[in-house]
Amino acid sequence: MASIYISAPISRETKAKQQKGKPRRREEMDLNPGCKDKKSIKQSMLLCCKLYISESRNHTALDSIERAARLDGETVIVNKFQDRAYNRIGYTLVSYIVHDSTGNIIYSPLQQTLLSMVEAAYEAINLELHHGAHPRLGVVDDIVFHPLARASLEEAAWFAKMAAADIGNKFQVPVFLYDAAHPMGKPLDIIRRELGYYRPNFMGNQWSGWDMPEVLSEKPDEGPTMVSRARGIVMIGARPWVSMYNIPIVSTDISAARRIARTVSARGGGLPTVQTLGLFHGEDSTEIACMLLEPNRIGADRVQNQVEMLAAQEGLDVEKGYFTDFSPEMIIEKYLKLISGAESH
Repeated sequence: MASIYISAPISRETKAKQQKGKPRRREEMDLNPGCKDKKSIKQSMLLCCKLYISESRNHTALDSIERAARLDGETVIVNKFQDRAYNRIGYTLVSYIVHDSTGNIIYSPLQQTLLSMVEAAYEAINLELHHGAHPRLGVVDDIVFHPLARASLEEAAWFAKMAAADIGNKFQVPVFLYDAAHPMGKPLDIIRRELGYYRPNFMGNQWSGWDMPEVLSEKPDEGPTMVSRARGIVMIGARPWVSMYNIPIVSTDISAARRIARTVSARGGGLPTVQTLGLFHGEDSTEIACMLLEPNRIGADRVQNQVEMLAAQEGLDVEKGYFTDFSPEMIIEKYLKLISGAESH
């Protein structure tokens, strides 16, 4: 059984690093713990964190991770999406942000909850023993922060950078920052491509263990250049809301799925702001896994229609796609209900 880590008090050096570069609030944002009650703080300045872990079959490991998430009731899991074929799980966490009287960030309960879950994941999962149909570079594969309600992208990026420093240094894993958390705004897909994320290493369509160099040629943003084969690498970023939408294809022809995915994607000359992967998904199907970077501009219906058209040209049937998470509005609603329920007991 994995042990759950509760961090020691923050050092003076870490506190200084956290204060450096803190975003100041806009003047109209007057929330601070001295002038607003706790309920208004919990409802107004919200931070969402999506934590993707390379495991979905080991229930003991998942139970350990979820126990860690419950150590602090101020952070709630509003959604959990797991896929056995991909051997991957995604947690959607939400909590509030607290500022001081001058508008600077003090903390969010999400910080400690995230660290506890990461600790539990590293204790319970060994990447060398992992096998699945979804690409990954680490046990804790991806962490992304989204602002909700009245929070800003700048604040989400600040928390992403603090998480990167904590995780990289404490757990000695290389961390690469992306999007708003990266100094130059480097996109996630470019960093992943540089690190070999999209190259299957088993049967041409799956990922197994760790078979990349143990010394990175490119220095990570946090943590060592040496890679632990058991833990791998973690990506941490901040970005506006992104929708994840998967479209099943009733075929095991992975080459056809990849052709369709490529043609639909912006990179392949298809739909702008759409990123795709053609993935093997169980014994009788494949999927087009889609990342909609601007879902209000190019939505799921348009992507679905495009995939159906291209699949028909290949003589393949397509099922209705599905989202792997709720909309931001529904996530806020679920968070508020869960918090209200917890406080009424």
